Amino acid sequence: MRKTLLAAALAVFGTTVVAPAASAAPLDWGPCPAGAFPTPDLQCTTMKVPLDYRNPDGRTIDVAVSRLPSKNPEKRRGVLLTNPGGPGGEGLDYPQLLKLVKLPQSVLDEYDIIGFDPRGVGHSTPVTCDLTLEQMMIGNLPYANGPADVVKQAAVAKAEAKQCADAGTGPMLPYVTTANTARDMDRIRAALGESTVSYLGASYGTYLGAVYTSMFPERSDRFVLDSNLGPGGYDIDAMRNFGRGMEDRFPDFAKFAAAHPEYGLGTTPARVTAKFHELAARLDRKPVEGITGSLFRGLTFEGLYSTNLKPLAENWQALDQGRAPKTPGLTPDDSAENLFAARFAVLCGDSSWPRSVAGYQVDVAIDRIRYPLLGAATANIAACAFWPSAPVEPKVRITDRGPANVLMVQNERDPGTPLAGARKLRAAFGDRARMVTIDQGGHGAYLFGPNGCGNTTVTEFLVSGSRPAHDRYCAAENR
Repeated sequence: MRKTLLAAALAVFGTTVVAPAASAAPLDWGPCPAGAFPTPDLQCTTMKVPLDYRNPDGRTIDVAVSRLPSKNPEKRRGVLLTNPGGPGGEGLDYPQLLKLVKLPQSVLDEYDIIGFDPRGVGHSTPVTCDLTLEQMMIGNLPYANGPADVVKQAAVAKAEAKQCADAGTGPMLPYVTTANTARDMDRIRAALGESTVSYLGASYGTYLGAVYTSMFPERSDRFVLDSNLGPGGYDIDAMRNFGRGMEDRFPDFAKFAAAHPEYGLGTTPARVTAKFHELAARLDRKPVEGITGSLFRGLTFEGLYSTNLKPLAENWQALDQGRAPKTPGLTPDDSAENLFAARFAVLCGDSSWPRSVAGYQVDVAIDRIRYPLLGAATANIAACAFWPSAPVEPKVRITDRGPANVLMVQNERDPGTPLAGARKLRAAFGDRARMVTIDQGGHGAYLFGPNGCGNTTVTEFLVSGSRPAHDRYCAAENR
């Protein structure tokens, strides 16, 4: 049964009432700002949205939107909103990136592909925490070798939280949340003149899509969620689950490195694993070009996102020989500060986080044993423990209420969004969803992985609406 927006809002948020979607003026498309790579096919614009949807006539902020139009009006079905993940990641040029990685022509014909920088990010009204280069170099995963390291990190986290609150954009931070970004998406839908939207979201974008289709089920068409967070989004459980994800994925790398003795990392997976721990300890004692053991762990974790493990092996080899890796990816650029700030805003604004330093010390001790590769980092304390304000509204609950229009696609050994979290989201959706699980590693299944079974299943759903009658398992290919 269709519900009014007011009734749906009450069902999702209890007593929290938000404004209904306003009728929006048509968007005025023009050229896109310069980005990471050329966007010759994209059109861009900026629209106004309320900072606080409970006060729709109050302050507004900008949301930057892009469009890759279908060139086949006879086949065009509607619009496909997209999000590449994050939180804090820009999405304005994502439609162009999807085209570059060979989004099938049938999908490009079927939809106008829509990208956007989420509120607080990039070309949308951005937030800042005035973070220093040193703070950003610590990253999100500082490894704690013992209780004293948690206390040390607590001081860093407390300073970061205060900087965020004291920065010029501090008043924005409580409203840079997943629920408000979902409301922005519905404003984009209205401005495009569409009654419904389809969606393709990856990583954090799966949670954003899950929230949107839970808040606005009647406005949701075909939803693809690729590399799935659990139903709680990026809460403390998801952060600690990174440790599990690395344990799931690392054996693929250990096997690869052992099969390539030219890297000198060990002739068996067990010896490669031992090399990991030896290198981490050595770099803690004597960093190479500023790369500590903690940063080495983070570099390895990020390298496991890719289906191509050769660059990670080359980086290990360089560090083992006392040289800086060729592609460390560890020096923040100008956009990194905004990414960190927006990430803090969403993580701390979506969920309530534990505040006891002693509690984090216990979690670190547990996860160092449970997930020895990375657990003492992913259980460590961060800025949300000292965030100055509680979430402004309850978290959106993901349930089975709504149309059966969700297709989840998931790598079996994903380090960033492990299969365990995806299974919880699948259970929360019930019959609303089907899940395609692929026997491959890495973060990102659709298009970014070589599995034909998984890619074909997603494309067929987007183009025809055909969805598997039951959850599907795709065997490994090209291994």
